[in-house]
Amino acid sequence: MQPEQLKEIVSELVSFLGLEVSDVSVSTGYRTIVAIASPDSKNLIGPGGEHLRSLNTVARRMVEQKYGNEAASFLVDVNGYQEAQLDIVRDNARKLAQRVRLFKHEVEMDPMSAYDRLVVHECFANDPEIETTSAGEGKFRHIVLKCRVGATPKEI
Repeated sequence: MQPEQLKEIVSELVSFLGLEVSDVSVSTGYRTIVAIASPDSKNLIGPGGEHLRSLNTVARRMVEQKYGNEAASFLVDVNGYQEAQLDIVRDNARKLAQRVRLFKHEVEMDPMSAYDRLVVHECFANDPEIETTSAGEGKFRHIVLKCRVGATPKEI
């Protein structure tokens, strides 16, 4: 699927909502991001990002229906909200990983979305000391951070 096609689908979806949008752009690379710039961001994002999560779900379903499952691997972001939230998740995970390193005891994170869990797994994919696993079911699914077996602590 071409970035222009994705931009058109998301633009059309937002226009159906009757909300004002100043720009929609698509950046590709490691992760495809559909960035929406809007003065109406409060309504697009919703309380705690609830509307934005729904917008992502609907946009993915529309793309899946038209272009297949592989084409639906993208993230819709409004005024950088999603990226700011992911930075908070990464920072929290790094702080908890420091506890794991210090106390050699596993730490459970709060339940989070599948996408947030993916971001945390990616954050520690190449870390020689920290291992991540997902635990729990449904809305209670969360990440467990633990020491990798055989990991040797770094000298301070």
